[in-house]
Amino acid sequence: MYITCLDLEGVLVPEIWIAFSKESGIPELCRTTRDEPDYDKLMKWRLGILKEHGLGLKEIQATIEKIDPMPGAKEFLDELRSLSQVIIISDTFAQFAGPLMKKLGLPTIFCNSLDVAPNGEITGYKMRCEKSKLTTVKALQSIGFETIAGGDSFNDLGMIQASKFGFLFRTTEQIQKDYPQYPAFTEYGELLSYLKDCLSK
Repeated sequence: MYITCLDLEGVLVPEIWIAFSKESGIPELCRTTRDEPDYDKLMKWRLGILKEHGLGLKEIQATIEKIDPMPGAKEFLDELRSLSQVIIISDTFAQFAGPLMKKLGLPTIFCNSLDVAPNGEITGYKMRCEKSKLTTVKALQSIGFETIAGGDSFNDLGMIQASKFGFLFRTTEQIQKDYPQYPAFTEYGELLSYLKDCLSK
């Protein structure tokens, strides 16, 4: 039995931090896992910028409320969920993901959590487990599932490489160039055709 494991940001919804960067007028917050492979380093840097500007969870959540799934993402996900078990595996946080999951039809998501002070300051974060995407895929395999995995960033490569079928979606030219063994897609229709083919094998 297959489970399809999808990244969230950049695949189904726009990047939250890029949207917040534009909303807040802080260009440094545009940096994502496409730019920085070390997630811990990236998050500590982000939290430092938030603290410097006096911004917290409330301000980020206000931006997230305005974010809609990418055009065609919900329809793609609905059809894929009719064909296969689907889990979204993301390095985002439960406090960010809630409104987006409602707009996507409440798919299953495995993500992390933020430490938030009473005044709304984000003081830290808790990763669900180390190398959460790769660890989750291996755990699913250990209980008898074959996995298909895809995403757009450096932090997706572990689960892609460990899966029976792996793909890239709307990734960077550099990642596509560095990992030519994985098919790369930019449109949901093409991706759905590929996944249907995988699921038939």
